Amino acid sequence: MTTLSQTAGRIMVALDYPGADDARKLLRELAGIPCYMKVGMQLFYSAGPAFVRELKQEGYKVFLDVKMHDIPNTVKGGTASVTKLGVDMFNVHCAGGGSMMKAALEGVEEALASDSSLTRPVVIGVTQLTSTSREMLNTEIGIAGTVEDSVLRYAQLAQASGLDGVVASPLEVTKIKEVCGTDFKTVTPGIRPAGSALADQTRVLTPAEAFAQGTDYIVIGRPITGSDHPRSALETIIEGIEAYEHN
Repeated sequence: MTTLSQTAGRIMVALDYPGADDARKLLRELAGIPCYMKVGMQLFYSAGPAFVRELKQEGYKVFLDVKMHDIPNTVKGGTASVTKLGVDMFNVHCAGGGSMMKAALEGVEEALASDSSLTRPVVIGVTQLTSTSREMLNTEIGIAGTVEDSVLRYAQLAQASGLDGVVASPLEVTKIKEVCGTDFKTVTPGIRPAGSALADQTRVLTPAEAFAQGTDYIVIGRPITGSDHPRSALETIIEGIEAYEHN
């Protein structure tokens, strides 16, 4: 198995660290494995745009996971800023509505028009968090029906608004692809290798199972970042996926 595989490029490692130094330690461990790096709120609020630029200079693809959700004009300004930052993918909340998602794309286009060296990022919408159960959806968030119903409704709204795909649990991928088409991208957190603790996730599959559902990218955090040997953990995940797909 070579670590320089297509499989590695479909794996997003969640850099869920309080600061850049911890993230850099993991990057040294994983050097040479061409996976995506996911920068979430904790690290972005701590290390800021400079760390994203550092990742880009190191040659990584970056998914900026800050889940923008605000009035359309504010989101438009935010998406222009992250496009100028050079991220490869970022997300907004589908719950912000169609006007907000369309404004997000307007911000992207304005940034691209201002600098021809920029590359258009993939823009995806957050449907329902993988920590959301049906009870939470119904009684706390106030949305009736199943989690899958809500995810599919948001996915269709995201597609109608022009987004490239959505974040959803691996359990909803097949239905999303059926409804929105195979070109509509899915990014799936809630990934746990066999034997891993679920922690705060409720809708999960193994990496191989998620790809078997047709997802485009998987996000994995604690099974790698919390391992005593993160490189071995990631390589084992890649090997398992490739063995599954070749059977």
